[in-house]
Amino acid sequence: MAEKGVTRRSLFQSTAAGAGLALAGSLTGCESMPSALGGGKIYKNCDFYGSDQAFQGDQAKQAYFAMMARFDYPAYDKLKTDEFWVCDFLQRDFEKLGMGGIFWINEHNTYGASGAKAYTGDFKDKLFGYLGHEIYLLPGQMLPEHHHIATKDGYGPKMEAWHVRYGTVDYFGEYKAADGDETLIADMPADQRPWGFGEDWFKCKYVASRNAGEMYKLNDPVSWHFQRAGAEGAIVTEYATYHNHVAFSKPDMKFDNSKGKTAST
Repeated sequence: MAEKGVTRRSLFQSTAAGAGLALAGSLTGCESMPSALGGGKIYKNCDFYGSDQAFQGDQAKQAYFAMMARFDYPAYDKLKTDEFWVCDFLQRDFEKLGMGGIFWINEHNTYGASGAKAYTGDFKDKLFGYLGHEIYLLPGQMLPEHHHIATKDGYGPKMEAWHVRYGTVDYFGEYKAADGDETLIADMPADQRPWGFGEDWFKCKYVASRNAGEMYKLNDPVSWHFQRAGAEGAIVTEYATYHNHVAFSKPDMKFDNSKGKTAST
């Protein structure tokens, strides 16, 4: 879900000041609490921010690695490189809002210019694009509300579907599918409603829950949407068309990480 113009490498480097620190038990000023899954921890914002309130990307990664271990999900070598990124979207509330992710592939081209460039069929000059993405969410953590629209480079709105691999996920959207099982966010107990609900900028109206092994898909090409992990956290595989644009409903939201309060933001 990286914003056009922001590379995964630059995003990681912006969060990696102090890299090399390991998350060993609880951090200074934070009390470790057992998670619902057992053997893990319920994280607090103080686990992820330094004394200057700068986001500590290395600490966030270690939290995701601990979750992967609890799920018995393999921490592939690629996840130990800059290709694995984490983001708090400048909100300094990673406990509730943030994500980890990796793009296994985000391919786009014309058919004739792809690969060996041997294709000469009817679609030679037509655009194609596809994506394979893994999303990592800590217990109760959510992505920000966002959408994807067409851009001037000829690619349409991003179409996507999500496959829950581990944990459980609540999917929030602007529209209800014709044959879907969505219910109104407004009908949820107040303490279960998502971060941002009730604010002027918040657009989503519906929610649907999915367990490991189940799918959910975008209900309209440019609709606002996001997802939130359940009590165990979640790992989600995203299948989608080429990703080249994201916009957030909250005005000051960006695909970037919080810097120290004494540094330029």
